[in-house]
Amino acid sequence: MSVLRGRLLFAIFFTFFALITARLFFWQVVLGDRLKSEAEKQYFEILPIPAARGEILTSDGFPLVSNETAYLVFAEVKKITDPQFPQKIAKILEVPPASVSAKILPDLYWVALAHKVPQEKIDKISRLDLSGIGWSREDHRFYPEASSGAHLLGFVGGSSTGEDKGYFGLEGFYDRELRGRAGSLKQEKDVRGAPILLGGRSEEMAKDGRSLILHLDRSIQFIVEKKLAEGIKKYGAKQGSVVIMDPNTGGILAMASFPSYDPAKFSEVSFELFKNPVVADSYEPGSTFKVAILAAALDAGVVKPSDIYQDEGPVKIGEYLIKTWNEKYHGQESVKEILERSCNVGMVWVSKKLGSQKLVEYLQKFGLGERTGIDLEEEETPNLRPRDEWKEIDLATASFGQGIAVTSIQMLRVVAAIANGGKLLKPHVVAQVKDSEGKTIEIKPEVLRQVIRPETAVVLTELMVSAVENGEARWARPAGFRIAGKTGTAQIPVAGHYEEDRTIASFVGFAPADKPKFVMLVRLTEPTSSPWGSETAAPLFFDIAKELFTYYGISPSE
Repeated sequence: MSVLRGRLLFAIFFTFFALITARLFFWQVVLGDRLKSEAEKQYFEILPIPAARGEILTSDGFPLVSNETAYLVFAEVKKITDPQFPQKIAKILEVPPASVSAKILPDLYWVALAHKVPQEKIDKISRLDLSGIGWSREDHRFYPEASSGAHLLGFVGGSSTGEDKGYFGLEGFYDRELRGRAGSLKQEKDVRGAPILLGGRSEEMAKDGRSLILHLDRSIQFIVEKKLAEGIKKYGAKQGSVVIMDPNTGGILAMASFPSYDPAKFSEVSFELFKNPVVADSYEPGSTFKVAILAAALDAGVVKPSDIYQDEGPVKIGEYLIKTWNEKYHGQESVKEILERSCNVGMVWVSKKLGSQKLVEYLQKFGLGERTGIDLEEEETPNLRPRDEWKEIDLATASFGQGIAVTSIQMLRVVAAIANGGKLLKPHVVAQVKDSEGKTIEIKPEVLRQVIRPETAVVLTELMVSAVENGEARWARPAGFRIAGKTGTAQIPVAGHYEEDRTIASFVGFAPADKPKFVMLVRLTEPTSSPWGSETAAPLFFDIAKELFTYYGISPSE
């Protein structure tokens, strides 16, 4: 009996001990940080020290995004003595007095009243000589070029906790690097909330954010913004975008889209404007896609430039009748002439010789169906149909860029691979990251894989040069310069069918053809002056290219 009683007492003692241990664990470990924080609030005044957000600079060091001095205005509630405090502060901050009164609750020691307050208002507050009011530096974003490069840059807004946060573009993608780490000042206080003169005081220094140095060339960006605005007006387009890349490094030299917005006034515009059309909008590329099909067919060895196609009229595939864009047929046509004339039925012949299995293999090697990995927020990618789901009509329409979707950055990267000898590059905007101590990290070019043989790239480049010199847009090309390129006109699919009068006009190419300095894609949505890429996007491409030849010091015949 005594043994049983002893065991029972031990069990009771053990249970009691376990409960106490668990309770201590809960208070000290689970709630430890929170209780410590609450205790510190009672005995210490904790003021935040904001970190300066990193700048975003062009390749020559010009700030596209920097910081302007502003302040966080706060109240130390226990120190307020003037009953007119809410009215006086509200007048300067240009807010209702009731909103200030609602914040300065008597049980609070410290409360933020307004963020991003400019210096002139701080000067007015200072002259009031009010007790219980304070301010600390809290810079706000400044965009010297206003809307220039807005889709590339993104903007800074407030997070759910009220802190600065980057959204879209570079501000969103590199938010962690740009924002740095905030510090704090901790000062011991008495029961009234007043700092104790000889009390404890500690300071954790803020660590400023890193700055970004871009590949973006300010002069080229200016040219692109100006010419795009002129092109939108001239051709009556609903939307438009231009992106230029160095085909040898993958560095983005310029990127612009219309309509745009001022990142400093992001709250005044529609949400739809924030997404970057170059990386987030899918579209059917039309005839520009013919260069991707030919790259695959030439590299696989199923066609040669001199191979002849018997062009005898429309091609019927099932219930579908495929025609040329101008309903002209030329009898015997070489592969070279198929590209020059942008012959849809000729491309159907090429795609049949290639086959869907090989086509999908090459499209995957070109990076279609996956994100490019560009360092911009919100990149999207349309799906690439699996190999076993391709029907004969899918293969046929894909050969001239319909029934298949890409983004501008994907299409640009495909053509860049032709320009650089067959290498698929990861496109990137940032060239260097510099920390607050001046240390710089260089982001090196990244070659993902060899897509086509260098010899194939050389052959296809000559075909693209011939397409520029002898194709429908030859009237607009600058004389004496070897440009490799291709026009595109794709009808826009609406409710399961294509609208003939609503098109996406585009042109993609690179120059100089033999030693490329740039690869560029121009895309115009629903131009009204003409639906054709050869009459809208192509002349805009050539107009920008002429400016680039002058900028780079490239002479005719180079």
